[in-house]
Order: sequence, then C-alpha cells, then structure tokens
Amino acid sequence: MKAVMVMFDSLNRHLLPPYGADWVHAPNFARLAALSTTYDNCYVGSMPCMPARRELHTGRHNFLHRSWGPLEPFDDSMPEMLKQHGVYTHLVSDHQHYWEDGGATYHGRYNTWEFFRGQEGDAWKGQVADPVPPDDLHSNRNDLWRQDWINRAHMDTEDKHPQTLTFDAGLEFLRVNRDQDDWFVQIETFDPHEPFFSHKSYKDLYPHDYEGPHFDWPDYTKVTEAEEQSTHARFEYAALLSMCDNSLGRVLDAMDEHGLWDDTLLIVCTDHGLLLGEKGWWGKLVQPWYNELSNIPLFVWDPRRPAHAGSRHSGLVQTIDIAPTLLEFFGVDRTPDMQGRPLGEATDGSLGEVPRRQSAVFGMFGGHVNITDGRWVYMRSCHDATNQPLYEHTLMPTHGRGRFTPAELADAELAEPFDFTKGVRTLRVPARTAPGFDPSRFGALLYDLADDPRQERPVVDDDVELRMLRLLVQQLRDGDAPPDQYERLGLPRTPEEVTTAYLQVAAHRGQPRQSAALDHAPRADEFPEGRLGLRTPLAVLLSDPVAVEAVRRFVPGLTDSELLTIRGSTSLLQLAAATGQPDRDQLTGLANELARLFPGN
Repeated sequence: MKAVMVMFDSLNRHLLPPYGADWVHAPNFARLAALSTTYDNCYVGSMPCMPARRELHTGRHNFLHRSWGPLEPFDDSMPEMLKQHGVYTHLVSDHQHYWEDGGATYHGRYNTWEFFRGQEGDAWKGQVADPVPPDDLHSNRNDLWRQDWINRAHMDTEDKHPQTLTFDAGLEFLRVNRDQDDWFVQIETFDPHEPFFSHKSYKDLYPHDYEGPHFDWPDYTKVTEAEEQSTHARFEYAALLSMCDNSLGRVLDAMDEHGLWDDTLLIVCTDHGLLLGEKGWWGKLVQPWYNELSNIPLFVWDPRRPAHAGSRHSGLVQTIDIAPTLLEFFGVDRTPDMQGRPLGEATDGSLGEVPRRQSAVFGMFGGHVNITDGRWVYMRSCHDATNQPLYEHTLMPTHGRGRFTPAELADAELAEPFDFTKGVRTLRVPARTAPGFDPSRFGALLYDLADDPRQERPVVDDDVELRMLRLLVQQLRDGDAPPDQYERLGLPRTPEEVTTAYLQVAAHRGQPRQSAALDHAPRADEFPEGRLGLRTPLAVLLSDPVAVEAVRRFVPGLTDSELLTIRGSTSLLQLAAATGQPDRDQLTGLANELARLFPGN
C-alpha cells in the first residue's frame, strides 16, 4: 500500500470549482473531485500554520494549550509511527516554517525530506543592499517584506519557483518508487499563501485593466483599498491558485502514468483558508475564524472504496482525522491520545455503522474558541478585554521565529500532567499576545449556516447558544483543556453547570465596540485625494507642518496618542481600519481639508 498527500497552504475553498466557484481556472481540482470523495463539512482545529501541522502529526487539537510551536517530546507523530512500522515516509516542501525555531521538530519525523527555498521572505539569498521594489500597497514593510523582494529576483521563471521545484521532487519520488510498496510521500507547498507571487501565464488567465500600485500581499486587516485594487489582489490570488491547480494536475497525471490508483491513497488538503475581502477583511488571525478560514476543502481517494469516486460527504470531519486515516490505511493502530478517527469510518458511518461526529471545535491560541454542529457556528469570546488568564503549556519554549526570552520564562512553573502528556509535567508560562490582538471586541457570535451560509448576519438565539455552549464545554473536557481556558472564557467545568447565566451573544449584540469591530472599514475610493491624503504613510504625512495642523484640527489628540507609535508605512486609513480611530466623520473632514491644502498634480 502507498499514500500520497498533497497539501496547500491558505486554500480558500470558495474559489475552487468543486465548491461552487465558476470564474477560477482550476480544471484539475474539478478532475480530482470526479475521482475522489469531496468533503463539504471539513473543519480545521488548531490554527494557523504550525498548530495545524501539529494536528496533522498528532491527530489531536493543541490550540487550547499552546500557540505556534514545535512538536513536543510527548507528542505522537503519524509519520514517525509509520516509519517505526516499516512504512517509508518522505517530505518534500517549500514551507519555510518547518525549518524555523517554531517548527524545527517536524521534518525529522520522516525518513527523508527535501526543502526548497524562497517563499514569503524565507531567509535565503544574502544581499546587503536593499532591493528596489515597485510602489506597493503592502504596508508592513519589515525584514520579511525586504527579503521577499530579494528572493523574487531569483525566481524569475516558473521552473525556478519553489512550488515548481517542490512538485518536481515529489514527482521524482513517485517515479523512482512506483514499483515499491509501503511508502508515504507528503508533497506540500506554501502556496497559495501570500504573497501571491506567480508568473505571467497564470496572470493571463485573469485579464483585467489595472494601473495601480503593485498589490499581491494584503495586510491582515480590514479592506481599505479601492475596489479596483481589491479586485486586482483577488485576481493575483486566483493566478497563484491556478498555478497550484497545474501542480495538482501533474500529480494526477503521474497517478495515471504509474498506475497508482489501484493501491494508493490520495489526500488533497490545506491547513486553513484565507479571507480575500469577504466581510470586509483580508487575511487571518486578527478577525473571527469565519468559514472562509475554518471550513476547508478536503478530497480523498481511497482505493479500498472505489464506489466512493465522485461522491460528496456532508458529515463533520476535521484535520485531526488525517493522521488516523493514514495510520489505519497502513494497518497501524492510532494511540489513545488521538482525538481524530479514520475518514473511512466517517463515510461508512453515513450507512449507520459508526455514528457521525456531533460537533467540531476549532480556534487559535488566545482567540475565540469556536464550535460547530454542521449547521450552527458558535464563537465564544474571552470574558473581558484582558484576555486573561492565558498560559502556554510546553516543553519546547520557542515562538515562530525565535525563542522564549528569559523575561517570558521568569514566571514559568511546572504544571500538572495532562492526559496526553504521558505523565510528563509541562512548563506553564504566562502567554504573550500581539499588540492590538483583542478578541473581546468582537464579542460572542452565533451564525445559522442554513439561513446565512456567508455568515453576514449574526443571530441571537438563547436556546441554540445554550446547546452549543454545553457542546463546547464537553469538547473542552474531552481535550483536557487547562483550567485557565475555562476562566478566560468565563465557563464552568461541566456541561451540566452551563445555564443561561453564561450566555454572551445577546449581551454583546449591538454594543458599539462589537459593531465597530464587525463593520466594514472606510475605503480609499470614498474620499478625495491630493498629494497628501488618508493613504499617505503617517511618517510622511506628519513630517509636513501644514498637514500636522490639519490632523490636529480634525482629529484632536491623535498626534499625542500612543496610536502614533504605529508609523512607518501605515496610513491614517489603515490605522482607522485597525483601531476604529479616527472615525468616519473625522476621516471625511480631514480628507477634504488635505485635498484642499495639497491638490493633486
């Protein structure tokens, strides 16, 4: 038996033809759907990138205990378990986070691995001189952005693109090992994660008139760009998705050429989606985990179930089910710590043999804790703006691109073992969250996907919230959530204790803070613009004494505010999107005044 997993990053299922997209050029995803089972209700568990990959290895959620980090010493790793049972495992990837501090224990679980450089500011090519990029709407011009422009110069043709090189290597593994047995290969690309860097042949699939600044890397914030700019960025994502589709087609061709369909499991998946302007948002992390992020595409061909080709499955499945699926396929027992179950059981369960999953919990460390039953999605907020108490539970104290500092570890203490740590006590470290990260501003949210599949109209329904809240508490218990999570979320320890006193949705509904957080941001094309305006970087705008006086008149107190510690290439419009200040009326008055004082050329 053999298995192939093709994994993409940040794949928004709403842009795939099998999930209803009619304008994206992705014929190979349609071809895949005709050959496999398409899952309509697959949800993530832990997000974003490395937490999702920890689930792929361990088959259990980790976001309630830990932020982004490596595999822990007590974690069960699916590729390593396969390796220990005589199944050869190989990873080919251009996903640079595997080789950073916060991911450095993953690749070593495979027999062999290959890494291709250059994605999203990967610390690859050494160049002291600054690059000279075009005028760009991306405002977070940090070291990552600088390095990315250096790297792009070394990927000027498609054959040099790290995605191409990754699939080249994966296809070479299939060619060399096609006649061997008992192997698993994971072909994983960082695409279509931002920046949406692709080549002309894919961009040509989406002809449109655009003469504005370069824009293939939206910031994680509300949409403030003009409509034509936003449309252009979505086309840039679609172009990269079409490149991913071409790479997928190469794998399907190899399956045909090498006769692999009879004995090879094929899984095509992603870690999470990406917001591309839906509900007025770009990206992820800073907003609630809407379905564009959490309800992900999944396709599975199981050669033992040929009758399932071209089928669809509506039951709830999750990322935690992938590790048990691969273990079961090769006859390896999953460990008691795994919360997932083989996907075959889920599909067979539709025939009454195994009960379907009744609920799925998902989220990001320190953010909303979300639960769905397939129809309703309930997003539980922290009980107040402190988002406390919150602790990291780890024996691997590293962040994504760095180590925990001595200051962070100064108050660390040993926690009691969890049911999955194999008797081992973890470090209990007070958690840090990013500046401005405040899930409480969104409050608790409840959505009825049957009536509102786009999640545009949150509802108040005490009976449904009470039922979902009891399911959530049961999920917390089943995952052995730490005590601080119950306190942070304002919840009791057992479902039986949940009463109407714990409901949040009605209390949060319509509060000014929640309304401001959920509303769309003002956009650039709503305001007049001269040489200096709302889109001018703050560092430039506030260097002009005339402009400073205008800002002081229309937005009193702003120039003395701590908000202006956020400068650099951030504009007033972006500041308003992120913080709600200045408000729309202040922006309108200031924009008119700046246009009068600094008319365009």
